[in-house]
Amino acid sequence: MTHNFAIIGVGGYVAPRHLKAIRDTNNHLAAAVDPKDSVGVLDQFGFDVMFFTEIERFDRHLEKLRRGPEESRVHYVSVCSPNYLHDAHCRLALRIGADVICEKPLVINPWNLDHLEEIEMETGRRINNVLQLRVHPELLKLKQSLNADPGTGQHDVVLSYITSRGNWYHVSWKGQQEKSGGVATNVGIHFFDLLIWLFGPVVDVRLYHSDDYRMSGFIELERARVRWFLSVDSNDLPFAAKPGGKTTFRSITVDGREIEFSEGFTDLHTRVYEDVLAGRGFRIKDARPSIELTHRIRTSPVSPLDTLAHPMLIAKRG
Repeated sequence: MTHNFAIIGVGGYVAPRHLKAIRDTNNHLAAAVDPKDSVGVLDQFGFDVMFFTEIERFDRHLEKLRRGPEESRVHYVSVCSPNYLHDAHCRLALRIGADVICEKPLVINPWNLDHLEEIEMETGRRINNVLQLRVHPELLKLKQSLNADPGTGQHDVVLSYITSRGNWYHVSWKGQQEKSGGVATNVGIHFFDLLIWLFGPVVDVRLYHSDDYRMSGFIELERARVRWFLSVDSNDLPFAAKPGGKTTFRSITVDGREIEFSEGFTDLHTRVYEDVLAGRGFRIKDARPSIELTHRIRTSPVSPLDTLAHPMLIAKRG
C-alpha cells in the first residue's frame, strides 16, 4: 500500500533524510510546510507537492484531505520543525487523523509526553520518534553482545562528541535553550538514548560543566558508569578544523575499547521508516527515558571536578 505523507519543516537541515526515506519506502509526498520558501529540493521528489509557508493553511489543507476520499488523505506527518514546536506539530498531525514520525527530541520537557499520550488515546493514532542509532548495524551488534554476556559489574564508558558549529548556530533557535533544550538535548539526545538502550536505566547524574557551547558530566546507569563530554566549539576538537573539511569528533569507548560507528549513517532514516510502516516504530515510552535524563541534566547544579569527570574537561580546566 502506498501511503500519503506530509512534512513539517521541509526547509530544515534534517528534512532531506525524511524526504529520501519517504521515496525509498515507495510512498507519496502530498504536502509540505516551512516558513522559509527556499525549498526547491521538493522538485527532486515530485512536482505535485502542495507547499505552504503558513502552518494554518497547511492544517486547513490536511483537514480538507481528511474529509475527502481515503486515497487522498494524509496517513503520516513527518515532523522536522524546531525542537520547541515538536509537541504542537505532533498534536496537529494526530488531530487530522495521521500517524507521526517525529525527529529528536520528541519534546524538550518530559511532562509534555503525558499530554501527547492522552491525545494518542483520544485519536487512536501513533507518534513514532526517530531514534536512528538503535538501528545502526554496528550498534545492534554491540547490543547483542552485551545482552549475550551481561556480567555482574558495570562497564566503564567514555563518550566524547564535538561537532563544530559557527556563529549562525547561536543566533538561530538551536542556540536558545528554551527552544532547543541546550547542548545536552539538541546535540546529545541520541547518545543518551543509545546509552540507556545499551546499559539500562539511570541511577545517578552529575553535571560538571554547562554553558552555551559545551556540557560535561557523569551518569551512572544500571550496567555502566559513563563520563561524557559534548561540545559545538571547534576549539575543543583534538585536531585543527577547517571549513569544508573534517569538523566532527565522535568517540565512545566501552571498557577501553572504542566502538567505531562513524560509517553506516546513510540509510538510517529509511530503516526507521521501514520499521514504522511495519508497526515497529519507537514510541513515546521509548523516547521518555532520554528526555527525562536530559531534563535532569539541564536542571542539575554544577559540581566541582572529581575523578568521575571526563578527561577532556579535566585537561581543559587543568
